[in-house]
Amino acid sequence: MIYATGKKDSIEYLTTVDTAGNQIWQIPYGLACRQSFPETRCTPTAEGNRIYVISGRDEVVCVDANQRAIQWKVDGFFQFEGAHAMWEIAESPLLVENKVIYTPGGDKTTMVALEKNTGETIWKTESVQDSTAYVSPILIERGGKKIIATLTHNLLLGVIADNGEILWTFHYGEYEAPTFHPEAPFINCITPIYHNGRLFITSGYDHIAMMFDLSPDGTEISIAWHQPLLDTHHGGVVLVDGYLYGSNCITNSKGNWVCVDWETGEAMYEEEWETKGSIIAAESMLYLYEERRGHVAMVKSDPSGFQLVSSFRHELGTGPNWAHPVIHDGILYIRHGKVPAAYKIRK
Repeated sequence: MIYATGKKDSIEYLTTVDTAGNQIWQIPYGLACRQSFPETRCTPTAEGNRIYVISGRDEVVCVDANQRAIQWKVDGFFQFEGAHAMWEIAESPLLVENKVIYTPGGDKTTMVALEKNTGETIWKTESVQDSTAYVSPILIERGGKKIIATLTHNLLLGVIADNGEILWTFHYGEYEAPTFHPEAPFINCITPIYHNGRLFITSGYDHIAMMFDLSPDGTEISIAWHQPLLDTHHGGVVLVDGYLYGSNCITNSKGNWVCVDWETGEAMYEEEWETKGSIIAAESMLYLYEERRGHVAMVKSDPSGFQLVSSFRHELGTGPNWAHPVIHDGILYIRHGKVPAAYKIRK
């Protein structure tokens, strides 16, 4: 099954579609964002028959897929006195053992863990006195610890998954803050990437990309390198065979495609192709989905240069082409507005 979020008027819906494109069921689960570009931004997180979503207005929801009904709902914004940034909520739930991880921000706490079967609060971190970003947390295993890493409006932080203790923070908003856009240091939309003791973060509008080394026990971070070229706006970054690939941000609507060495931060190439967008990788290939007109490209994951294999334009649907693609079993799934589509990519 394919699970997707969407909205009708001011209500967000969870929709289930089979791999033949047939809608199976749909239920409302929460209130939509009220700001500009108010479409849903949360990717559902599925585990067995339970589907977890976060609405644009901070409601954390567990849906029973067998019963096709809400099992529990927590109004996170009011319960935890949250503080969100300009475009409200764009966070997908992270499941760690029996916990659903959610980041309300604010003066009372920053991150919370909810019991995945009941929605009851397991722990709350102390507050770092910051509002949320538009980032989904990730799980890091380092030095025998399970550490949750995420970005808030200003900060990169690491939290112990067992008890909510904040291990480390880094003030990303202040580090070589750009002047391209007044909100540029705080528009964090890219989920961090962790691999082999290192953690990578980036954001758009000329904000510098950064790589951190984690200490062997996971309790400290230090800067390994920083790099100005790969300032990804909101299309994601992938790591393939020791190299980072993604698009950068020249303006709100323009960007090039970039490859950077994971170890050193050296820029391997910058190539103009249509404009910036989202990226996914599978079987030594990169799949690019540019945001302006919906062109899709297959590109070799080769640091020696941008090697376009084939491309086409996805013309179904309306609105910005901002939904990230998904690949499963040789099928590339593209969602544009209300229209999902599937393309065979394996011979």
